[in-house]
Amino acid sequence: MNATVLIAEDDKRQAEVLRLYLRHEGYEALLAHDGRSAVDAVRRLRPDLLVLDVMMPGIDGLDVCRILRQETTMPILMLTARTAEEDLLLGLDLGADDYMSKPYSPRELMARIRTLLRRVERATPSRADSVLRVGPIAVDTVRHEVRVDGRPIACTAGEFTVLATMAAEPGRVFTRQQLLERTRGWDTMPTTRTIDMHVMNLRKKIERSPRTPVHLVTVHGVGYKLTDGGRRAPE
Repeated sequence: MNATVLIAEDDKRQAEVLRLYLRHEGYEALLAHDGRSAVDAVRRLRPDLLVLDVMMPGIDGLDVCRILRQETTMPILMLTARTAEEDLLLGLDLGADDYMSKPYSPRELMARIRTLLRRVERATPSRADSVLRVGPIAVDTVRHEVRVDGRPIACTAGEFTVLATMAAEPGRVFTRQQLLERTRGWDTMPTTRTIDMHVMNLRKKIERSPRTPVHLVTVHGVGYKLTDGGRRAPE
């Protein structure tokens, strides 16, 4: 199946030019014209790559990159009219995979996109590797799904990240601050209390008895850890 590329560019004429080039290359091309729309489109449509303009209304491209990098490993190629080295480095520090300065050659941009997509294809884990299992809990980091004893569980983005972070290292104790760093980007005023709320909500969804949890447990004076509760994962 052809890769899907989301173009986040507030210049509609330029975005349309890029869409035509992408279609000529055989890609499916989607458009977003502001930062909030770009974030929403990535969450809903799960494109394979994001071409992201830095200067956009609402949420700028740097903040879009910061938010999405907490949620996805999808490659992000940033476009900017800024040429200062500090701006370029900031974009890369926030998680951008590549950077092009305006004006740019659309043909060179297509070459960069092909390179990034090939890199992802080589690095993509198998479906089995993408599922983290802790006892009866299965966290699919590719499909962004959670199941308990095979039953699907609906989670918010913050809840999913908390659970996936701990499922990747079962038995490890995470402090609230460590979990907070992983979930930045969704909460307008994030605090360690936010993590307590995520944990409380997750317990209602994954524990048989939320008041006496056996999987998502508190380590008093430190934080939280995820355990198998002494139960085997379903075959």
